[in-house]
Amino acid sequence: MSEHLPVSLSLFPGGRSKALTLSYDDGVIEDRRLVEIFNKHGLRGTFHLNSGNLGRETNLAPKEIAALYAGHEVSAHSVTHPFFDQLPPAAIIRELSEDRQRLEELCGYPVRGMSYPFGTFNDQVLALLPSIGIKYSRTVLSTGHFNVPDNFLAWHPTLHHKANLLETAQKFLDAPAWSPRMKLLYVWGHSYEFRNDNNWELMEQFGAKIGGRADIWCATNIEIADYLQALRRVEFSADFGLALNPTAADLWIMAGKKNAVKLAAGSLTDVRTGESRAQALWRG
Repeated sequence: MSEHLPVSLSLFPGGRSKALTLSYDDGVIEDRRLVEIFNKHGLRGTFHLNSGNLGRETNLAPKEIAALYAGHEVSAHSVTHPFFDQLPPAAIIRELSEDRQRLEELCGYPVRGMSYPFGTFNDQVLALLPSIGIKYSRTVLSTGHFNVPDNFLAWHPTLHHKANLLETAQKFLDAPAWSPRMKLLYVWGHSYEFRNDNNWELMEQFGAKIGGRADIWCATNIEIADYLQALRRVEFSADFGLALNPTAADLWIMAGKKNAVKLAAGSLTDVRTGESRAQALWRG
């Protein structure tokens, strides 16, 4: 019988245990300044846009979208920002399908995520999203914790930026790097709130505190979702000594107490030694 190994734990890319993602809604003109702050501090964000509002006085122009959000993610937020829990299925499908199509024409890649307008959703909405091409959707129900989501279609953030942002960031930084749980800090809000509250320095301070750190993976919402869903496809031998990664992404796990192991894409990895060999995973 092979030596018993502790159950292998998941890690973010590069063997990191912490990740940060940010999420801002509506596509308003204040996003210009917010993106500038993100870029300055090495932060990555997801921006959920209402395509029907683009070009209005308080919103961005369609021609700005691709260049402004380069390096970040453009995501759906519906065409007209309705209350989803009050719409019939056909209207929900139209709102999201049309929003995806319009935004994809502007950004040049598939739009696969969203946030709920007004934070409204119900079981009917959750059941519809996969058929509309939506892989995740953010709610407005802040958890206060750093857990990864159980259900990506009801993805609850850690906090709104108004709720003790700097204190929460410090708590996140102070959390042990090696623990039995991956830690994800998810911040959301609206960029116009910084103008209304006259506190742009809050995001500057946050970026200076937490941005550009080698031990934190800064990623967009869809990057987080894709990576975590890929991790859930890893298959282990009975003693957790072998790990099969059937996906096209390199993944990371922790074997033992502090031993980060890379699971190369499409490979079988010996968790004890870290050695991988490519597998013929698909046969005609």
